[in-house]
Amino acid sequence: MNGIAPVLSVVIPVRDEAAALAPLLDEVAAALSDRAFEVIVVDDGSRDGTGQILQRLASRHAWLRHHRHPQSRGQSSAIRSGVRLARAPLIATLDGDGQNPPDQIPALLALFETGGPRLGLVQGQRLARQDNWGKRFASRFANRIRMALLHDGVRDSGCGLKAFRREAYLELPFFDHIHRFMPAMMLREGWGIATVDVTHRPRHGGRSKYSNIARGLVGIPDLMGAAWLIRRSGRAGLAPIPAAFDPQSPIGLAQSAPRNDGEAAEDPSRLSLALSEASA
Repeated sequence: MNGIAPVLSVVIPVRDEAAALAPLLDEVAAALSDRAFEVIVVDDGSRDGTGQILQRLASRHAWLRHHRHPQSRGQSSAIRSGVRLARAPLIATLDGDGQNPPDQIPALLALFETGGPRLGLVQGQRLARQDNWGKRFASRFANRIRMALLHDGVRDSGCGLKAFRREAYLELPFFDHIHRFMPAMMLREGWGIATVDVTHRPRHGGRSKYSNIARGLVGIPDLMGAAWLIRRSGRAGLAPIPAAFDPQSPIGLAQSAPRNDGEAAEDPSRLSLALSEASA
């Protein structure tokens, strides 16, 4: 990092994605070359040599850090480990299989310039998903049920490409698979959310860690639990959370990056924005 505090931490959870790692990290570096950033890869109990590859890559890239879970604890726990280790006020996440193109990250970050200090999450929504028919159908069905119960207004909350404020994430109640319910949980805590349409592509290697049956078996109790948490939020009367970002401040690039700045704006015509403010 050459002594410059990062304005963005990119957290990438991986498990047995050795083939995708090097090209994915190269793409991240290219996409974020105009700002101070760090990448934190969390190895969630891989058995394919991922750890050794990360050690080699970290020796070449000063911006790369990595952490290992000795046994797999799941994607949500891997993301949580990465966020807790992060040094920047803004976090971006993407899946480690290469299906989330890193060049989409700036489009998500741009919304923090115009979204105000209470914008907590920008959720990517995949267009033209490069998955098999069964997975796409199951995902659409699950998303419709989720929207009907949680009323978060998000079409694709399972997309791994997200950007959010670290402080907002750390306020959320943690449970396994929370990464699929982050928009609803952000709204529960009084943060605003926005969505951006992003592209999607085939896997670089490895294989999916979930079957449609497995997703359904864990998804139903998780959804019921998330709905219960929303009903029992108890937010009424809580003291307001002071804004961590000055909405009037310029958006920081690497050459002029105070620690609490947001990120560089992109062309607004590229964005599909649906900004939702939480109810009081």
